[in-house]
Parts: sequence; C-alpha cells; structure tokens
Amino acid sequence: MKRIASFEVDHTTMEKGLYISRVDGDIVTYDIRMLKPNTPPYLEMAAVHTIEHLFATYARDRCSENIIYFGPMGCRTGFYLLTRNLSHEKAIDLIRDSLKFIENFNGEIPGVSQKECGNYLEHDLKKAKEYAADMGAVLQNRDISKLNY
Repeated sequence: MKRIASFEVDHTTMEKGLYISRVDGDIVTYDIRMLKPNTPPYLEMAAVHTIEHLFATYARDRCSENIIYFGPMGCRTGFYLLTRNLSHEKAIDLIRDSLKFIENFNGEIPGVSQKECGNYLEHDLKKAKEYAADMGAVLQNRDISKLNY
C-alpha cells in the first residue's frame, strides 16, 4: 500500500503548533497539533468530543462555505481542519477565534442530545476549555511563515 502523507512527517521533532498537513487542489488540511506527539497524557476523549462540537459549530457559523471538515486525530494529539478558498491568514484567525470561543463558552454544548449525537453523554466542557486556552496561547503569535512542519 502507498504510505499516506501524514506518516511521512517526523513526529519525533514536531512540537505543539499549527501546520499545513497537505494541499489537495483547492482543499487545505491544517494540522492543529495540541500536544507534542508521543508524550502522554493524550487528549481526553470527552474533551475532544466537546471541542469537536464547539469548534465545528463556531467555524461553520463563521465560514460555512469554506469549511469542509473539522475532527480529531486518532492519536489524540490534535485536530484536522479542512478548508476551501480560505487564505492561510484567515484560517489562522478562524482557528484562534474558535479556540477563544471554546475557552469562553458557557451554556449548553450544541448538538448534545441523544437524537443529535451518537455519544451524547461523553463531554467535558471544563477540560475542553483548558485545552483551548493552552492551544490559544501557543497560536497567539502564529503567522503563515510557521505553517510548515
């Protein structure tokens, strides 16, 4: 089998940060790396689930025509954001704004009912806010010059 692009990245040198994982035509995949790879503890699933609901809702509300997908990495060290027709500068701003939204969020998490979600009982807003605040600090001065692995 052909190796996928993400397996070609040297995970032994990667730090927390924001990277361009790949570009496929007009779709850009951003690697939002919230933890240094292979350094447990990993992101807790209940918080990952909450971040997924909040980030995806916020980002799609702001740029619905530009968001293809937002979701967690299987290794539980971060998330992928796939965009179309969105400049890198705007993507960075959207990611920062989404994390700030999560950090400051109070209220009912969108899509958290048995009818709307396949695992509606597994959420952790407090921990999601902690992860968002930490990553927000990492990305505070991030610009397009630092998007390469």
